[in-house]
Parts: sequence; C-alpha cells; structure tokens
Amino acid sequence: MSSIIRRTATHALTLLFGTVVLAAGVAAPSSAQARPVPSIAERTAGMAAKPGYFNLFWDEATGKLFWEIDKLDTEFLYQVSMASGLGSNPIGIDRGQLGGTAVLVAKRTGPRVLLMEPNYRFQSRGTSNVKEKEAVRDAFAPSVHWGFDIVAQTGNSVLVDATGFFMRDARGVAEQIAARQQGRFQLDPSRSTLYPERIRSYPENNEIEALLTFTSPQPGPLVNGVAASGEAITLRQHHSLVKLPDGGYTPRFADPRVGVSGPNVMDFAQPIDRDIYLRFVARHRLKKKDPTAARSEPVKPIIYYIDPGTPEPVRSALALGVSWWNQAFEAAGYINAFRVAILPDSADPGDIRYNMVHWTHNRTRGYSYGASVVDPRTGEIIRGNVNLGSLRLQQDYLLGEGLVPPFGNGNGDDGSHADAPNFEYLAAVADNGDALKLALDRVRQLGAHEVGHTLGLPHNYIGSALGRNTVMDYPAPLVKITPQGTLDLSDAYPQLIGDYDKMSIAYLYQDFPAGTDERVALNQIVEEGYKRGLRYVGYTNNNFIGAPAQYASVWDNGANLVDQLKVEIQVRKIGLDQFGPQVIRPGEPMSKLEYVLLPLYMHHRFQLRAAAQSLGGADYTNALRGDGQKPITIVPAAEQRRALDVLLSTLTVEFTALPKRIVDLIPPPADRHDVGEGFDRRTDVTFDPLAAAEASATFTVGEIINPERMARLVSYGSIGNYPTLEEVTDKVISATWNTPAPSDKYQAEVQRVIQRAVADQLMLMGMRADNSPAVRAILSDRLGKLAKRLDAQAATNNAHRTTVAADIRRWEHRTIATIPGPALRLPPGDPIGASASRQP
Repeated sequence: MSSIIRRTATHALTLLFGTVVLAAGVAAPSSAQARPVPSIAERTAGMAAKPGYFNLFWDEATGKLFWEIDKLDTEFLYQVSMASGLGSNPIGIDRGQLGGTAVLVAKRTGPRVLLMEPNYRFQSRGTSNVKEKEAVRDAFAPSVHWGFDIVAQTGNSVLVDATGFFMRDARGVAEQIAARQQGRFQLDPSRSTLYPERIRSYPENNEIEALLTFTSPQPGPLVNGVAASGEAITLRQHHSLVKLPDGGYTPRFADPRVGVSGPNVMDFAQPIDRDIYLRFVARHRLKKKDPTAARSEPVKPIIYYIDPGTPEPVRSALALGVSWWNQAFEAAGYINAFRVAILPDSADPGDIRYNMVHWTHNRTRGYSYGASVVDPRTGEIIRGNVNLGSLRLQQDYLLGEGLVPPFGNGNGDDGSHADAPNFEYLAAVADNGDALKLALDRVRQLGAHEVGHTLGLPHNYIGSALGRNTVMDYPAPLVKITPQGTLDLSDAYPQLIGDYDKMSIAYLYQDFPAGTDERVALNQIVEEGYKRGLRYVGYTNNNFIGAPAQYASVWDNGANLVDQLKVEIQVRKIGLDQFGPQVIRPGEPMSKLEYVLLPLYMHHRFQLRAAAQSLGGADYTNALRGDGQKPITIVPAAEQRRALDVLLSTLTVEFTALPKRIVDLIPPPADRHDVGEGFDRRTDVTFDPLAAAEASATFTVGEIINPERMARLVSYGSIGNYPTLEEVTDKVISATWNTPAPSDKYQAEVQRVIQRAVADQLMLMGMRADNSPAVRAILSDRLGKLAKRLDAQAATNNAHRTTVAADIRRWEHRTIATIPGPALRLPPGDPIGASASRQP
C-alpha cells in the first residue's frame, strides 16, 4: 500500500510545511518589545523538568510547555503522528499513522526564534564551491514552521513557550475530514490541552502529545458513525523531536531493475552530461561487525515491535510473518540482524526509537500500510511504521467461508458439493478450519509485506506470475481443486520470504568490504538475479485498471494469467455449487448469506482483470542499455485472441445467472444486521439477482473496452497483425447478441441484462471525450450497425430489442435523457479499501 502512504505523506507535508500553520484560535506570538529576560532557571522555577535531547518544562499551573533550545543552528528531525485515531477507514485518520517529516533548524533573530525547514529536495552535492551551493539554496524556498518569542535565556540557550506549536492541528485533521466531505471542523482550544502523561524526554529524542478537540455543527455521516459525539471529536497528536543521525551513513542509489524506495533529489552540481536527479534508496543503517566475513553479526540489529494490543493467536502469527525477513538478511550474509519482539507495556508506541507494527481498528475493513520516517538528506530510514487493519482478517475469513463451507451438515439439497469437509466455527480466532488457516496465513504474509515497505521495498506486481517469489506482490489466495472436485486452501498464501525479496535486501543492505567498487558489486547482484528469473515490475497505481502488463497485476495467480482465469472460473463454479446455509453458523441471520455470496460470485473478478491485460497488452522490462534485456514485446496475436475468448465466457447466461436455489435462500437484511458489503440492487431491501448479473456483466465489458486498452488495440492493430478494436467490439456484440434466447424466463431475463450492459457500456465509452477520435468512431459505427440490425428484426422483435435500438438512435443524436445512467456499483472487493455504504 506504498502509493496510499505517498499520498498521505504528501498531503500531510502540504498541511504541515507548505506554509506557516496557525491552529484555529492559537496564533504564533508577535514579537515582544526588547526587555531583559530572566534566566531559564528563574523562569522555570516550580515547573516539572523533563531533561533530554531538548530540555522541556511542564507548567502544571498554566498548562503550558516550555522548550529550552540549546542547539541553535543545529538541524534536528521533526515528526508528526497520530496517537489515537478516528476509526473511519474512508476518512483515513488512524492510530499510529505517520504524518509529515521535516528537518528543522532553530534560527535566532533578535528576541525571536524561527523554526526553519531547509529545502533538501534541491541540492548541490557535487561541488565544494560555496557560491554554487548558495545559488541553489537561494533558488528554492525554505519554510518557516513557527516563530517563538524568547521568554528566558541562559548563555546560548533560550527558552520559548512551545504550547501553541504543539497544540496546533499539525496532522491536518480538519482539512482531511473536509476533503472527504464529512464536515467543516475547527480546533477548539477550550477543549484541547497538552497530554502531560505522554510528554517524555530521552537522550536523543523528545516525545510530546496533545489532546485536541475538533468541532462542527454539521458532521458528516462517516464521522457520526464512529465518534462518541460527531459534533466534537477528540484525538491525540504526537510530536517527535529527534537527533539526526551522525555522518557514518553512506547513501546508496537506485537501479530501476530492482524495486527500491527512497527520496529523489535534484543535484545542480552534477556535470552537464550526467543525470541531474539523485535517486537515493531508503534503508535502515546496518553494518556487519566484520565486513570481510561471509557471515557476520550486525553492529546493531534492526528490531521491529509488535503492538501488544494485537490479540492472540493473531499476534503470534504476525510476529512469525514479520520475522521471515531475517531469512533475507541471513542470505545477505548477516547473522540474526533482523529481530521481532512484542513492545513492552512500559514503552510508548509513538516513541520514534521503536520500529512499530500497529494493530489498527476501524469501523469497516480498510487499508494496511507500511511507512517510514526517512532522513531526506540521505535516504536513511529512522523508523519503520506499519498499520495493519484488524478487519482485514475478517475479510479473509469471509473469502474462506464462501469457498469451503466451515459449518457442514449439508443434506444434498444445497448442491452437489454441499457435503464439504466439516470445519468447526470458532467465535474467536482458533487454530483449525480452512477458513481460519487462510486468514492466519494471510496475516503472516501481510505483516511481512507491509514491513517490507518499511525496509525500503515497493510493490513488485509480477511476483505471483514467477512462482510467488516475493511477499511484495498483492496476492490472491491460491485455491486448488482436488481430484475429488473440492477446494483446497492449504497453500493459499506462501509462508516464506521469496528469492526476489532476498535479492532486494542484498541490494539494499549488503555491507561490502573496504575497497569494493559498490556500483559494480550492486550491478552484479541485479544481473545475477535476472539470470535466475527475478524480475521487478512496478506500476503507477495499485488497481491496474486498463493496465498493459502481460504478467504483472494485483490479486492474481498463475504463470499464465489467462490460463489461471479458467481455473478461477471453475473454482467459482464449485463454490457456487456447494453454497448453502452451511456457510454460516447455526443461529446467524440467513441474510448474512449475501455477504458471503458476493466475494464468491465475483471470485473471478481480479483474475479477469489480470487476464484482460493480455488483450492489447505487452511484456516489458526496466531494461538498461547494454544489459541484454528486451525492453518490450507486444503480446502475440493468438494469445490476445485466446484471452478475449476466455473473457467472453464470463458474459454467458450460464456463468452470470445465480442459481435459483441460492436466490431463494437470501431474505432482506435482518434487523440491525445490515452492516456487510452486499450487492447493489433496484428492488429495495429484497435480494436482486438481476442486479448482481448486471454488475458482473458490466465489470467484464468495462475491462474489455477500457479506454487505455482500446487505445492500444487501435495502435497495435495499425502496426501488426494484432486484434483490432473493430474485431474486439464485433466479438463482444456477437457473443452477447447473437445467441439464442433461453427458454427459461429467468435466464432469458439475465440474457437481456447482459445485452443491455454491452450496449450501455459501448455508448458510455463512445461519448467519452478522453477517448481518441478513432476509438469513438469505431464504437459509434458498431453501435449504429447493432441498431440497424435490431430495427430490421422489428417484425419479430420484443420490447427489449426495440428499446435498445431506439436508445442507440437517440444516443447518436446525444439526447441527454437517453445517455445511460451510472452502472450499478460493486463493493471494493479487494482485501483493501472499504465501502462507505450500509453503515447504520
């Protein structure tokens, strides 16, 4: 989930550091007139001293915090985080979540001190010429975060009242809630205070918390759904003042052939014929005690701490999954360099000295993400910080329930596979049952994945196609079909670090002996990995809608994504055949069946999206000149056409129509139980099987005629014997409109739903201004031909065909009233994300 963190971090930096931030009702003090100031000892007499990296003084009588700044003109790290959360995933303000990071320096000007952030995104590292450095420094604006009046002084140390600085909305909570359209909140100083129990000082860092209350006369429904009182929400924000690392760290630089994260810096002192961008890798500081040894203990190990609020047995599963990373460090020549422990009860999870894995609760299932506090000057990771959404576990269990019914006692009337193996249901997490094993296996994998981000690794979306050789992919559970025709979840998620992960850790953390040419050695690591088939493919986002990569996608499996779609279609059929009351436990509302049914009915969803990437797709690499890799290969024409045929198989009535026996099982949501993710519907509270069919068909058609995919079909079709958009559109229309009508009335209605979905999607895509003229022309031509054919059948036509033909004619004239309305929505479906609907 690194793209979600980059967006959050950018948002937080904008809120924190783009301008001087003033909290509502708390203004930065104006300059005081010159006057004698007392000594620090005199001014802080009677206050609670908290000596440390900076000395802090808490005045219980006034509720103020004073900050002794004895390091003027010395840079330090400033970090904001959330000590408590709102509890709403769609809003995205979570306990333990990182905010912005900045290097600050205190500058004294007469009776005032300014906290200034130098602009390290633009540098002149490649020169010792002072004037060159000044030219770059003065070309790009720094930021002043706050200004203080000096209230006391002893020698070169000054004392300032820091209350306003720490009691402002440093995280930008009010603005984020407003951006989610959930109300305009303001910080209420009268209901806010510093939190003295969490004001702590240590030799190299200070940790300060503030309890802040935000008010709004009109809070949004998401806020009302989680806060004790939506009109006033109280949150704790955490501030860290941290000593920056010393100069013993050597920056390392990225290679596009291996996935590494890190800051980008423009170095204006680079020679004219060199790249002006420096792409640092983000990594923890790690050195061998003996760099000449093939294997050595570290000078200081990397330790990650598990949130003690994580329940068992999830806590143990999570700790085990995170600890897998030691396999990669061992492969890189370290001995016990990566360790995992439970955070002691006495420790503060906001203390920046601890690499943390937080167990995060929200009202709906949501994101898990790994973020890091990074020194922007060098890329050194100061702290790794992971948030794991607790309701993700329930989603994985839900997937397992639908595929392998855990509660048994099928009597044969619920399908040919109703008598699946018995799995005991446990109200709390237990250690048996396939659905439970699926969930715990996923927790281990997810913990390793998110910690991987905090070690410096981005997503690698090709991993599942290359033998599941990395935990940094977005994996779908691998469901196997047994010789007996049942479903096996025993190998749903790989339970180890992959070979690609080991190569990446070696690239990031290998400690080379003195005299080694690091550039050559790192290139050797990458090239040896490529010889072993260890590839890296990133992407611009995490959903892959319209993506071109033949083998890289999300929530997919298989060396050939098209072949694997055929497998998932069969898995879905088996699951639906055995679906019945046994997928919930006795005593639960029968309406819960809908929430188990949805992920099963749409089981093919993400594999279909992955397989669609072969249509108008290509296999490409991050090739460098001279490394022998082929940069890009368009998917062969035969494979593209085969992919289209498999995609079209999900637009048949047999695939789309839910069995009537399942429809008969599902009542409207039980009172006070309408909290799951169900299908959209047009039938008020009753289950709508036609709406389910429409959503499924619309999804498939939307993947085939995705705008970017259609553009590639036009482009590739013009340069070779590849499928053209005309061919693809003709096949979609033929597969859905040229089939005989079923004799069964329900199935006939499902067919009409599919046909209408095709026509509506073609019309929607045909009028999108961002589609190329060629795409719009082809779609308009095919729609016109379809309407003409339907008109020609007027003598034997039915209302459905007559109406579609008439709508196309009106669409050709762009009559506003006949533009198809928005398609029915599917809930997110991913193991990440959340639906804001159906919240009581």
